[in-house]
Amino acid sequence: MKRLVMMCVVLAAFMLSTTTLFAGALEEIQKRGKLRVGMEPGYMPFELTNKKGEIIGFDVDMAKRMAKAMDVELELVSTAWDGIIPALLTDKFDIIMSGMTLTQQRNMSINFAQPYIIIGQSALVAKKHEGAIEYYKDLNDPKYTVGSKLGTTGEQATKRLLGNATYISYETEQEGVMELLNGKIDAFVYDLPFNAIANAEKGGGKIYHLDEPFTYEPLAWAVKKGDPDFLNWLNNFMFQIKNDGTYERIYNKWFGDDSWLKEIQ
Repeated sequence: MKRLVMMCVVLAAFMLSTTTLFAGALEEIQKRGKLRVGMEPGYMPFELTNKKGEIIGFDVDMAKRMAKAMDVELELVSTAWDGIIPALLTDKFDIIMSGMTLTQQRNMSINFAQPYIIIGQSALVAKKHEGAIEYYKDLNDPKYTVGSKLGTTGEQATKRLLGNATYISYETEQEGVMELLNGKIDAFVYDLPFNAIANAEKGGGKIYHLDEPFTYEPLAWAVKKGDPDFLNWLNNFMFQIKNDGTYERIYNKWFGDDSWLKEIQ
């Protein structure tokens, strides 16, 4: 009898500790009353900083809608890109919403919700090469120097597909574009939405855009592994907003209109 009682006590303790161990992000967010979102605000138009110092963008509006659906406050946590996954894993925030491409390598350490947009890499090229460089493969030559952002799929694509070119990495997208404008590199490879905006905003006849994407890259929100309830909520949230008009309104605001550029100029 004593052995049976002891076994029941041990089992109850195990179940309690297991429940505590696997308490998911949704429960923590509700207890806290706040959704913490990690992002690097330098990727137009997904997340950027306006003249007032506020973080705005497509992902920001999506995060606001998400927090509203959870009935909690929203906290944006500005984080350097090269440390954004470690920051998620060490509980600096609940979710990465920062234009992150879903890759198999990243998926080894974090989980992704279903993609919310599909993009690809494109190339901004110095105007002096117009006519000579008409397709991204034309850059695959030792005489050209090509840049991209450190730790991104743009860097991976450049090294994989343009391996004969000289490669230079930059800490930020803006630095890479400025180096291109200043004649320090021949081309800059990065995500098509950013390159399209950079070309329109800063090109000034000094660069041109090879605007046909040469990679397939789904962007998705990232969370820690082992939390199926959070992934289920995120996927159902995406299904809802894509069918009630919310997603379309946010998309058109940032990709169908350029009036937001006035907030950063």
